[in-house]
Amino acid sequence: MTEYGVESPAQGESSYPGTDRDMAGDFDITDPVWATPHFEDVLDELVAKCPVSHSSAGTGYRVFNHHRDVRRCGQDWKTFSSAGGYLVNRPEGAPLILPEESDPPYHNEWRKRLNAFFDPKSVKGYEEPMRQVANDLIDAFIERGECEYVADFAAHLPGMVLFRCVIPVPVGDTPMLFEAIDTGTFGPLDERGPAFAVVADYCDKLLRDRAEAGDSSRGDIIDVIVEGVPLPDGSPCPWEHKVATLLDVVFGGLATTTHVMSGAIYHLSTHAEDRKALVEDPALVPQAIEEFVRLFPPVFAVARVVKQPVEVAGEHLEVGDWVLLNYAAASRDPEAISNATELDVHREDVVHAAFGVGPHRCLGSHLARLELRVSVEEFLRRIPEFELKPGSEPEYECAQLRTMKNVQLVWGEERESGALVQPTPEV
Repeated sequence: MTEYGVESPAQGESSYPGTDRDMAGDFDITDPVWATPHFEDVLDELVAKCPVSHSSAGTGYRVFNHHRDVRRCGQDWKTFSSAGGYLVNRPEGAPLILPEESDPPYHNEWRKRLNAFFDPKSVKGYEEPMRQVANDLIDAFIERGECEYVADFAAHLPGMVLFRCVIPVPVGDTPMLFEAIDTGTFGPLDERGPAFAVVADYCDKLLRDRAEAGDSSRGDIIDVIVEGVPLPDGSPCPWEHKVATLLDVVFGGLATTTHVMSGAIYHLSTHAEDRKALVEDPALVPQAIEEFVRLFPPVFAVARVVKQPVEVAGEHLEVGDWVLLNYAAASRDPEAISNATELDVHREDVVHAAFGVGPHRCLGSHLARLELRVSVEEFLRRIPEFELKPGSEPEYECAQLRTMKNVQLVWGEERESGALVQPTPEV
């Protein structure tokens, strides 16, 4: 046994499927295995054998994989600070995002102001336009009998909803912003900072145009961010913090829900009994959404910096140490939920960490849940029978966030053409 609580593999071997790396003592969040179908297999090995992983990559960090430890660290913001950033080994040029990269009480001031646009009452008002967006997207491909779900639907709906309902910008700007967010999240390391800078510059101009217009009568989220909140010492926050706050809203709105949405439809395309259950009883959809969120988490893990000596899961941590809270693994922990690796659309008591824990719990969780529910409901209403296109399998991108790049679907005559008898090649 190693000091990390998992049996050491022989040199050059690994007990973790799909990778030669010993994820207990040589963890690396940039390992290509995370962008493969072995993602879940490795997570399950970590949960079963390795409460804490060690990494020597970059500045080095520890990774907490059990639900109880992730929850403890996420709730204890005084010990595990977000102010150092949500990324380990932060790429050069990566901009600040707020309130994600701050601690209370400053974090709480921003959240109070932003919550007005993401609380359940406000989000309920977005449902009608959201259903219209979903149906407009479906109209564009339903007659074809096939679609690439990510490119044709999931990559568009979150941005279109965000910019129609929350942030007043031209919907035509969505593709540029989505591409920049995608590159900033999953692209080559040397391209991530510049890509995020494109979005930050866009946010800066949007806020400056409103501030220079001198019209704060709309009461929308742009007005609220332009007004800002006080720093802990009572002085006005700097302009850069306002840009960082709008950037966080755009980032969260474009980079996360797409993966859960795609994962849900992928699951339903390959599990006919679950698809039929939701078609026959749409009341099951909300609880199924929680399972989709749990098992297709868009945020793989987030970083924290230790502010005072502490021991967690037998690990002694010193001031300045970096840790990762593995939300994806925590949501598959059998100590937190029974049959943790199984997706059960009938499960009523779902426990997961996919929206985060503690003060940094996802600001947009209510909006995300509504987007997911509407997307599944409208797709099943319009196209109740569909399958994964023969010979196709999703591809993935993964960093500290995870996303599906494509999901090929067929229905109607395309589904019944006989092509479905072709074997699916091994991945």
